[in-house]
Amino acid sequence: MKLAFIGVGKVGFALANNFQKSGHEIIIAHDDVTSHSVLRAQERNPSFQAFPIQDAINRADVIFLATPFNSNETLLKPLDFGNKILVDCTNPVGAGISHGLESKISGAEKVQEWTSNAKVVKSHTIYGFENLENPVFPNYSVKPVMLISGNDVNSKATVNTLNADLGFETLDVGDLSQSLHLEHMTLLWVKMVRVNGHHPNFTWAYLER
Repeated sequence: MKLAFIGVGKVGFALANNFQKSGHEIIIAHDDVTSHSVLRAQERNPSFQAFPIQDAINRADVIFLATPFNSNETLLKPLDFGNKILVDCTNPVGAGISHGLESKISGAEKVQEWTSNAKVVKSHTIYGFENLENPVFPNYSVKPVMLISGNDVNSKATVNTLNADLGFETLDVGDLSQSLHLEHMTLLWVKMVRVNGHHPNFTWAYLER
């Protein structure tokens, strides 16, 4: 597939790099294709193409959003996603690593509100970038689980396939409103690792009897 990334920081690059290794074509979506972030990503993986954001969306099969949440409204509202899948990898984080929207609504639901013609799927948010760079846990016979949510069944099936390419088992937890709970899982992980000093190389697993 052709995958466009809006945002190629730690999370965006980790995902894009692993997807490229698994055979996907990567497009960086940035209105300044000579920016430091774009050139740095292309230096690390020369196969990445770069196009202005709307052009990149038009070319892509699936778009990934991996930006600071506070920039999303201004960034997204002018764009036309043409009913394509937009994978929301962002999290609203407030002071003291609290939920940035006071747990009244999920960030993913706001992303959907700002992109009325995108099919938003929440994914790749419950861990730090370290586990997107390397999702392999050879000491266990189960794959790490990636929890996703969204309103469109077919879009979630596509994300499931993409997650499998990275080495994750996907668990669909329901419609987009469930993203609020996934965002709280992110805050749990972040507080454990970034605040309390737990090492980052751990994930959740789904065990079913």
